[in-house]
Amino acid sequence: MTDLKETLCGIARAIVDDPDSVSVEERVEGKKVNLTLHVAEDDMGMVIGKQGRIAKAIRTVMRAAASADNRDVNVEIR
Repeated sequence: MTDLKETLCGIARAIVDDPDSVSVEERVEGKKVNLTLHVAEDDMGMVIGKQGRIAKAIRTVMRAAASADNRDVNVEIR
């Protein structure tokens, strides 16, 4: 079983300048997993990317990881 919270943390820490400020909240409701990614305000642009491309890519990777376990995932970035 894939640990979605740790996967998202690893991806975010690789992108940002301040990896110590990265945290993820996880709420599980049956097969639905809601993840909220918190990063430093200065790193927000790096995580979102131009026109949201990085954020979209992160969500795509997380959906692929979740589908391996027949789960749905929603990633919110704050």
